[in-house]
Amino acid sequence: MASDLIRVTGMNSGLDTESIISAYTSTAREKVKDAKNSKTINEWTQDAWKSLNSKIYGLYSGTLSTNRLAAAYSKTKVTTSNSALTVVAGQKAVNGIQTAKIAGLAKAAYLTGAAIGVSDSTANLNSTLGIAEGQQITLNKQNGESRTIQIGGAEAEGVTVVKTMDELTKALGDSGLNASFDSTNQRLFLSAKATGSSNDFNLSGDTDALAALGLATKSQLDAAGIDQDAASKIDGSSAKIILNGAEFVSDTNTFNINGTTYTVNFMPTDPEEEISITTGTDYDAIYDVVKDMLKEYNSVMNEMSKLYNADPSKGYEPLTEEQKESMSDSEIEVWENKIKDALLRSDDTVYDVMMTMVNTAGGSFEVGGKKMFLSDFGISTLGYYDAEENERYALHIDGDADDSNTASKDDKLRSMIATDPEAAASFFSQFSQTLYTNLYSKMGSTKMSSIYKVYNDKQMKEEHTDWEKKITELESKLSDMEDNYYKKFSAMETALAKMSSNQNAVSSLLGGN
Repeated sequence: MASDLIRVTGMNSGLDTESIISAYTSTAREKVKDAKNSKTINEWTQDAWKSLNSKIYGLYSGTLSTNRLAAAYSKTKVTTSNSALTVVAGQKAVNGIQTAKIAGLAKAAYLTGAAIGVSDSTANLNSTLGIAEGQQITLNKQNGESRTIQIGGAEAEGVTVVKTMDELTKALGDSGLNASFDSTNQRLFLSAKATGSSNDFNLSGDTDALAALGLATKSQLDAAGIDQDAASKIDGSSAKIILNGAEFVSDTNTFNINGTTYTVNFMPTDPEEEISITTGTDYDAIYDVVKDMLKEYNSVMNEMSKLYNADPSKGYEPLTEEQKESMSDSEIEVWENKIKDALLRSDDTVYDVMMTMVNTAGGSFEVGGKKMFLSDFGISTLGYYDAEENERYALHIDGDADDSNTASKDDKLRSMIATDPEAAASFFSQFSQTLYTNLYSKMGSTKMSSIYKVYNDKQMKEEHTDWEKKITELESKLSDMEDNYYKKFSAMETALAKMSSNQNAVSSLLGGN
């Protein structure tokens, strides 16, 4: 607590008042420093736990939550005899061979206008193209929607009046087409915004106006007896496949049939070709599920081992602001990391969670009437002397090409999955479920911890609040103590000043006689 007292130093006594009072209050000052250090350590420890808890909870709520279900190991692989068709199996897919024939591709409708001899998109269409004012064209869409556009003339109900090419392309665009005018080639380009016959369109209305705009097709020009180049129109079409003898149609090149996705990429060279679709168990995908789970397990386990076995930080304590002023940022970081790295050293809670995971990994699970262990799948630790420091609880897969420690061993896991995928699914779903349950038992809400926290976060927050209060109290006591000493020294200085004044007065009198 700051003091309002004017603190006078030893002007008359010649004493170093500041140093003397600092010595008198050193014990109280040290208590303030210790309390602040404890508060800082509390904050850093909370941060360390938040980081570790996030990783533990991530394993629990993500990988384990998914892998405890049998569906996580229901992996299907689909291959086709022609890349013109790709297939992604759904949950209902069954193993076997199907046949498919691609009968058509989904295409968007396009209309490329004829050259019209006008390059200025802002020019008046009536005067530059000779279109009579008030002539109309109508955009007709396959879904039944239509829009009438009038070229100049008076406003009319139910129509959009345009005067320039820019206004025309905007009106067509607002009607659900892609519309643009190429002033260099002097052509209008129109297209549907989606593939499929249901998104097709055509233009009708005054043929003279369509012809002047270059939008009349050959049949329209022939019917009107107009001799000029015609617009080129490609009708929108839907994709069509014949799957196991049944016909399916889609406005896109993707079909969702009984939960499985079929995508047409291009037309085969031979349109009559029957494409084979082979569906089977994806052993590699199941292997990856197990491998990825163990990789995350090891990441969490190794992090806990590193924190638990960290070197002690004896002799290190949080730096004061004065100490930081004489150090570089990198020196401060190294110093503080020395403390932070050791915050969870030999922590009982860390050890408890580690042993929970270790004991689960070492347990057995009944599959097909017999007990099986991770080792039956070629999964184990390396052993105390073969493993790197802080990796002695990590699990390794024999034959894992990405693991230099076990890559040369027989790939038992992959073999077990290929031989009996159901047994592998049963074992690893039980393993995941058990570890999921055991970790949850460490994350239940208590008076000292919140739900999904393996550490006493409530207790640590209360301790932090207590330290803040303690610091305030100690600083107040220190300030009061300093004020008291300054008052005493100030009184002494005042007394010495009066004594000196009296002596000077006496001396003056004596000198005057």
